[in-house]
Amino acid sequence: MVIALDLNNLTNADREVLQKEIRRYILENPDIIFEAADLVRKREAAIEILEDEELIKSNYEEIFYDNYSYVGGNLDGDITLVEFVDYKCSYCRKAAEIVRELLKEDDNIRFIVKEFPILGEASLTTSKFAIAVKNIGGLEKYKLAHEILLTLTAEPNEIYLRRIATELKLDPNELLKEMKSDAVLKEISRTAELAQKLQISGTPTFILGGQFLRGFVPLEMLLQVAQSERKK
Repeated sequence: MVIALDLNNLTNADREVLQKEIRRYILENPDIIFEAADLVRKREAAIEILEDEELIKSNYEEIFYDNYSYVGGNLDGDITLVEFVDYKCSYCRKAAEIVRELLKEDDNIRFIVKEFPILGEASLTTSKFAIAVKNIGGLEKYKLAHEILLTLTAEPNEIYLRRIATELKLDPNELLKEMKSDAVLKEISRTAELAQKLQISGTPTFILGGQFLRGFVPLEMLLQVAQSERKK
């Protein structure tokens, strides 16, 4: 039996009939609920991708060419990986090995680190120390400090920081002084402002090419995204 209804002029009786028919159809075809939910998720994901792409485009220079963040990997790479990192973040520590493997397997990636301390005073202290190392010792010393700090489980008190400075063959007193400098504080502030613009609130957060990757990401996915971004 086919029921014809004027949807623009439903009576109470018509509305009741329609509701019963919809309920009956859903009960007989429950998979339609999952199909609808999946369609909504796909639409939301597509919208999020477009919004992310717009955020990256509108903040392109600050993301990829800020003239203060560490830049490593292949400096002439055809694609750039950016990581917002907090040294006290357990997932950042887990991701560090993945990033190392990625740069080994794909030697055409430029890698940028954004110091983004959001987990308290210890996070802020370690980021200040890392930036101070970069400012005084250069990028190679920073790279070593970055790797050391990602394995540091103790509180980053002055004793530990002096020990790391000595290990890096840098003057501990000079580093501790630099940690309080305007240059260090400005870098942290600028990165925090950028994160706010990009709606980043957690670590690790990656930007690979023109795509956001939030949270811990397996190596295989990073490799796939890199290849996908290159085809755009």
